Amino acid sequence: MSIAAIDQGTTGTKAYLFEEDGRVRVLARFEHAQHHPGPGRAEHDPEELLRHVRAAGEVAAKAGARVVGLANQGETVIAFDRRTGRPIAPAIVWQDDRTRPFVEALRAQGAEDLTYRRAGLPLDPYFSASKIRWVLDHVEEARTLLHQDRLAVGTSDAFFLWHLVGAYVTDSSTASRTSLLDLDTGDWDEELLRLFGIPREILPEIRPTAAAYGPLRDQPDTLLAANVVDQQAALFGHDCRKPGRMKITFGTGAFVLAHTGVTPKPVRELGILATVAWRLGDGPLEYAIDGGVYNATSAVDWVKGLGLFDAYEELVVTEPPALERGVAFVPALSGLACPYWDRTAAGLWIGLGLDTDRRTMLSAVLEGIALRTAEVVARFRNIAGEPEILDVDGGLAKNASFCRFFAEVTGARVRVPEFAEMTAYGAACLAARGGGLPEPPRSWRDKVYRPQRDRRGLLARFARAIARARGWREDDSL
Repeated sequence: MSIAAIDQGTTGTKAYLFEEDGRVRVLARFEHAQHHPGPGRAEHDPEELLRHVRAAGEVAAKAGARVVGLANQGETVIAFDRRTGRPIAPAIVWQDDRTRPFVEALRAQGAEDLTYRRAGLPLDPYFSASKIRWVLDHVEEARTLLHQDRLAVGTSDAFFLWHLVGAYVTDSSTASRTSLLDLDTGDWDEELLRLFGIPREILPEIRPTAAAYGPLRDQPDTLLAANVVDQQAALFGHDCRKPGRMKITFGTGAFVLAHTGVTPKPVRELGILATVAWRLGDGPLEYAIDGGVYNATSAVDWVKGLGLFDAYEELVVTEPPALERGVAFVPALSGLACPYWDRTAAGLWIGLGLDTDRRTMLSAVLEGIALRTAEVVARFRNIAGEPEILDVDGGLAKNASFCRFFAEVTGARVRVPEFAEMTAYGAACLAARGGGLPEPPRSWRDKVYRPQRDRRGLLARFARAIARARGWREDDSL
């Protein structure tokens, strides 16, 4: 019995069909435009996203999918008319930094203690709450619809689900990315709502991650049976379902998650987040710790856009690495996330000289992404313990040179599945749970990279480059 997954990500939407015999079919791929209307701003066209999600659902149904799971971007926000479903403003993407002044004002008032205690999250424009507040303050139609009890402002999945199944809902994992969810109760928190000035009635209902959301509109034989944040979907897909299991996805950003069981574990002093991993039907909330790096393949794509390379085969970590020769790249193009949570940081190359060539600069980019992520993994060890193996997926996981270097700077074995789309596989497995079906089998092999030498000492030198990157934007006014 076929199971489909729709992965609605930062740069595109993909649909996959998982067959009973282990075969996987790519059903559809759509790319959407990235809009950057000002410094620090990142937007998508909600109508374009919806067209792609709908098309993915239609092709999944036509391919015979009994159930489908939807993976979403997480913190991205869409505002729309709850009566008509019409979006009233561009989607504000998780990378967007426009709310930094508002967030800094809350931090100056000491509000971060509350967000860490209740939501498990620091104050940062990354999370949805300040974006929702921005819509209320700056989109005139939002205020009009609010007075008419027609306003919906939530994470992007709620917009899609309204159109796909006719319900204004989200799931526990996505709600935990807003800074508005009480991690203990799994419900919207009144004190956090007051802090951000957000009326409860504009937010979606929270449902389990794996559950029957309803049949797709115009496709009554296909049940939407899971809704989940993309990173939590990858965690589930990697079978990281017991405390201590850890995965890293190298997508637009790099995201490290580790399962922690049924107790949330926010650790403010380590800069690590607590988040909901998932809720399976009527079962308890399960939790994870989370640490993100804002720029991974987005940094690679930026460098490609500059014309520093043409083919991805040119991306190789040199021997010796660039950092051992004094050249470093800090991938802080959108600031620094875990453990710094510093939006004043800026991307940089440092150590350049007249003898620095293009190959060295490209190596430094790969090294910088690996080292930033290794910083997060090092922090996780304080909570999740020493991982037996790091499960890795995403675009950069296809680069053998990068994976070998990542193994050396973490000191751990790195396991990469032959089928790299773990977000889609995890969404499909969750949909199987929500629809009462067996999970699709894993029919692919894994490649394991073992550290050939110990390069963990490079983290200390890289920290000096990080220090130079921090504070560069502190005088900017947005």
